[in-house]
Amino acid sequence: MRVLIIGDTHIPRRASSLPKEISEFIRSKLFDLIICTGDLTDRKVLEYFETLAEKIVVVKGNMDHLNLPEYVELSIGEIKVGIIHGHQVYPRGNRKKLADIGKEKGVDVLVSGHTHSPDMYMGDVLLLNPGSATGVWGGGGGSMRPSFMVLTVEGKRIDVKLYEFDKVLSMRSETFYLK
Repeated sequence: MRVLIIGDTHIPRRASSLPKEISEFIRSKLFDLIICTGDLTDRKVLEYFETLAEKIVVVKGNMDHLNLPEYVELSIGEIKVGIIHGHQVYPRGNRKKLADIGKEKGVDVLVSGHTHSPDMYMGDVLLLNPGSATGVWGGGGGSMRPSFMVLTVEGKRIDVKLYEFDKVLSMRSETFYLK
């Protein structure tokens, strides 16, 4: 299964659109599922993402005024995934607190956003944060580089590709084997 993880676009308040290179890349791929970590801030962004896959799961970010859930849980094959925006955690992106949420919910993977900085971390729970798809500034800073993730899930194996844009679209990948 191919999964796009994306979020923190802040369109139109902080960015006018996704960078052209990211939009073209995303439109050229086929995804079984899109997971959005929130802070879309506009229904049109949600409608755009809905055209890219048959199934989309979105959580509400702290800047969203859309009627969305704060937390969603789903299964991707054998893997139980929790999705949360991340504004519920202080300090921003605190891995221990995010892992505690994941353990409390009984998930294998916890996907979050809010920090605007991408992160992959394997502890008791695999933590994934795609960063900001537009690279805009967040309250705690952020990487300032547009980023997103693409997962390929087979059984308990997750191949994570993190894409970041800084004049060119670059990718780094990591494979995780869950228990």
